[in-house]
Amino acid sequence: MIKCEKGTPGYLREKLKIEILRTVIYFAIVTAVFLLGYSQTHSKKNLLTVVAVVGCLPACKALVGVITRIPYKTVDQALADEVASRSAHLTVIYDLVVTSTEKIMPIDCMVISHEKVFGYTSGKKTDPQETASYLRKMLQKNDLPQVSVKLYDQYKSFLSIVEGLENIAAVEKADTREEERQIAHVIMTLSL
Repeated sequence: MIKCEKGTPGYLREKLKIEILRTVIYFAIVTAVFLLGYSQTHSKKNLLTVVAVVGCLPACKALVGVITRIPYKTVDQALADEVASRSAHLTVIYDLVVTSTEKIMPIDCMVISHEKVFGYTSGKKTDPQETASYLRKMLQKNDLPQVSVKLYDQYKSFLSIVEGLENIAAVEKADTREEERQIAHVIMTLSL
């Protein structure tokens, strides 16, 4: 199984596969422990039943992870390829599901250039202004008050912004990778 890092295309799909596998293994272990205890004593009243019941806790936690990730699809590979081909000098992160205390906000792609963050979301339930405001607030809390955030729900508008940022970055040739990585790290920390 290929390990897919957070922020890369396909991360949500790979993480879901890992969570499903983990859940199946945990429940198989719980079942095996219970059946072993039952086969030895021919009764449910034994110590291995208690161990199996306690083992249900991590199994159920893994199941919650699966249920949490099922609604969110990974970014389309064609979109990822197109954005990557037009953003050689920019920091790009994909497959984000930003969570706040009130909402879950899926974001397909974000491009970071110096102190500017632009994102694209295809999710119909995601409000771009509200998501951008939340990200701006969280970046300010992490000592990045100068960062501006803008989200688009129109792919063509987002792509034209990416092309413009790429042209500016190619001309300036400023080394802002470390600052961009810090911004990307904060955003990815807020994501599933």
